[in-house]
This record gives sequence, structure tokens and C-alpha cells, in this order.
Amino acid sequence: MTLAVLSALFIWWFSTGAILLVINRGSGRTAVWATAPLAVLAAWGMIEGGGMTDVGGAYLGFAAAITVWGWFELAFLTGVLTGPNREPCPLGARGMKRFRLAWRTIAHHELAILLTAVVLVTFLWNAENLTGLLTFLILFVARISAKVNIYLGVPNFTDEMLPQPVEYLRTYFASRWMNLLFPFSITALTAAVTYWVEHALIAPAGSGAEVGFALLATLTSLALLEHWLMVLPVRDSLLWRWMTSKPGASVPNNTGQIRVSGGTHGL
Repeated sequence: MTLAVLSALFIWWFSTGAILLVINRGSGRTAVWATAPLAVLAAWGMIEGGGMTDVGGAYLGFAAAITVWGWFELAFLTGVLTGPNREPCPLGARGMKRFRLAWRTIAHHELAILLTAVVLVTFLWNAENLTGLLTFLILFVARISAKVNIYLGVPNFTDEMLPQPVEYLRTYFASRWMNLLFPFSITALTAAVTYWVEHALIAPAGSGAEVGFALLATLTSLALLEHWLMVLPVRDSLLWRWMTSKPGASVPNNTGQIRVSGGTHGL
């Protein structure tokens, strides 16, 4: 189980750093199209891994799901796949107007992820190994939670430098002491971590089930940690600073939030 936890941490850290490296070298758009076949291959790997109940199947499903998710994040941060609105939020926009404008900045990307999730659920709903599918769904749900929390307002987000293609997104962020969604997000993620850990502990030692649940528990714990970083004055940029071309570069997260300070938030 320890190896599974360390593997999940490394994949999360390395995948985030790899995206940063590509974006800060200015080759993001080329990389999006060049890696599209890899994302399709990874999706196929998730489906194939659904029939593998051993340890290899758990790692395959997890790594493949991270790869698919990483491609979507790369496409988003480079501006290839965002939404029809690429303009800053107008001054004075509030309520439903602000919500509609904010939604239109990310609509195409979110709908593409939703469609991908539906396809994966269709193929893997009755699979013996659900590690890949659950990994993707955790990232999807955590991303939505992170984005909505930032939209509603959190006390600790930084926006010194988003990637130029999506720099306008900073105008849709809100700064507040707290919002009503945040406690529910924390509670739900904590419950999910508890569930995965309990199942990992009762699974047969060394089994694919134990490894799969350990991977899911680690990933969800990272999502939980990064939600807490929205309200705690803690900087996590040093984890990826060596992979950025200049100080203050933005960092995409694996749970979907864009944190200029640095983290998951690995893909």
C-alpha cells in the first residue's frame, strides 16, 4: 500500500510539473495536438484495464486516467479548449449575468470532459476494475468543486500570472472570507477519503483492490488538501518552481483548479 501512495504522489507531482514545463516553454498548443493520440490511447487503456483485477490493472487504470485528464488540462491552459467567451468580466457584472459570462469562459472544456466521463461510464460501469473510472470521476468532481468555490469566493487564491491565453479568468475570481459551498466540499472529500482508506485496509494485502483503493485515497486526499489551501495562507509553489521558466508562473492542478501559487492541484 505504501508503494501505491508514493506512486500516486509522484504521478500527481510529475504530471503537474510536465504541464508547467510545456506551457512555460511556449509550446503548449503544439503539444495539445501532438499528444491527442496519446490521450485517446490512454482512454483505451482505461477501458482495457477495466477487465484487469490485479495490481497492474489498478496502476494502468490510474495512470491512464491521469493522462487523459492531463490532456484536458493542457488543452484548457493553452486556450485550445476553453469556451466561447474569452473576455474579462465586465465591471459591475453580478448575479446571473456574471454566472453566465463565467460559464461561457469554460463551457466547451467542461462539456468535453462531461462527454468523456459519460463515454467512460458507459464502457466501464460493470467493469471488474473501476480504478481508472473512479480516478477520472474524482478529478472531475473535485475540479467542479474547486472552480465553484473560487467563483463564489475564497480567502487564499493568487493570480499573479495565469498563462496568457487564459489570463482573463482572473477577473472571474472572487475573494471572500468564506462561501457556503466550502464546508460541504470539505465534508464530502473527507468522507470520500475515509471510505477509500477503509476499503484499502480491509482488502487482501497485495491485491489489486488494495492498491486501487490506496491510489484513490491518496488522490482524494490531495484534492482535500488543495481545498484547504484555498483558506490557509500556505504557498505550495516551491514544489514546481524548478520546472517553471520564471518565478510566479501559474500552476494547473489535477483536481482542476488553477492555482498560481502552485499546486493539483496536479492535473
